[in-house]
Amino acid sequence: MAVRCTGEGVPFVEATSEDDIAVLGDISSINPTMLRKLVKHSDGASTILEVPLLTVQCGGIVVGIVMNHVLVDGKALTDFIACWNDLARAKPPSVLPFLDRSVLRSRQPPRVDLPHHEYAPRDQRLGLVVNPQTKPLVYRSFCFKPHALIQLKKAARIATQNGSSVVPTTFEVISALVWISRTKALGISPHETTKLLTAVDGRPKFDPPLPSGYFGNGIAWSCAECSTGELTSNPFSFAVRIVHEALASVTESYIRSAIDYVELNKVLVDCEGSACCISKWSQLPFYKIDFGFGRPFQVAPATVPDNLILVASRSRESDELVVSLGLTCDATDDFSKLIQHELTLKSKF
Repeated sequence: MAVRCTGEGVPFVEATSEDDIAVLGDISSINPTMLRKLVKHSDGASTILEVPLLTVQCGGIVVGIVMNHVLVDGKALTDFIACWNDLARAKPPSVLPFLDRSVLRSRQPPRVDLPHHEYAPRDQRLGLVVNPQTKPLVYRSFCFKPHALIQLKKAARIATQNGSSVVPTTFEVISALVWISRTKALGISPHETTKLLTAVDGRPKFDPPLPSGYFGNGIAWSCAECSTGELTSNPFSFAVRIVHEALASVTESYIRSAIDYVELNKVLVDCEGSACCISKWSQLPFYKIDFGFGRPFQVAPATVPDNLILVASRSRESDELVVSLGLTCDATDDFSKLIQHELTLKSKF
C-alpha cells in the first residue's frame, strides 16, 4: 500500500492538565480505558499519523502517537521518531527513510511455494473464543523478572538432530509459556488446533537485507501450531521447540511466498478462534528517544487488540519484561494462577 502525499501535514494537538504525571501510575500495566484518553481519535477517515502532546502540572510531558499500522510497523515507527528526534535537536537524521515499497510487492506471476497456515482460509470465519461483545475483556500485565526468565530457559533446552541442545531465547520461552497458559485458561477443546502467530521483522531476512530504513510494514508472521491436547499435555520444551522452529522458518523464501499467497487469496492473518498473536516491543528503541527534554521513563500502547499478546520492557531503568493481554475475568484469574504455577515449578531447575 502506498500513500499519496497531499501536503496537509500531521495534526498536532496540545493540551495541559492540572494533574501530576504520577496519577497515570505504572503505564506498563495496560489500562486502555485510561491510556486511550491520552491519544486523539479522529472521526471518519482512518488516521495516518496524529500527535497529541499533554503537559502536566509537575513539568512532565506525555507524547501520544496515533499511527496507521497497515502502513508502518514498529521498526518503521521508531525510525520515524528517531528522525523527528534528530530534527528537533538540530541534528542530521540518523536514519534516512527508504520509501520504495515495491521491494515487497508480489512476484509476477505470484508463486506460492510454501504452506501458509498463518492466514485464515478466505471462506473460514471462526467464532471468537474470547468475544469482547458478549464477554468484556479484562486487560492484565504480568511482570517477568530476569531470574525467572533464566530458570525458564534452563527448563526448556531444545534438543537438536545431532544430539546436542540449544538454549532458547527469552522471547521463545515467554511465548511458549503464555501460549500454553492462555490455551488452558480458555478451556479450548483438546482436539482443536491452536496457533501462536509471531510478528517477525522481515527486513534482515532478505539477502541482501532490505535497507534498515525501509519505511513500511515489513512484518511477516511465523506460525507455531498443534492440537490443544499436544500443547497442554507435553513437556514445556515441546511448545518452546515448535515456537523456535516456526520463527526459524521465516526466511526470504517464506516471506516472498506469503506475499504472493495474500495477493492471490486476499486473506487476513488468522488471529481468531483458538489462535493468538504475539508481538515483541522490548527490543524497539523507544527508550533512546530524546527530543531535548530527556528520555522517556515509560512507553506503552494505549490499547492492545483482541487476541494480541504484547511483550515489552517495563521501564527505562528496568530489565524486567511485561506481558500484556486481554481475557475474560474468569480466564484472567485462571491465567494468572497458571503462570505463577509454572514459574514456581521452573524455579527448581
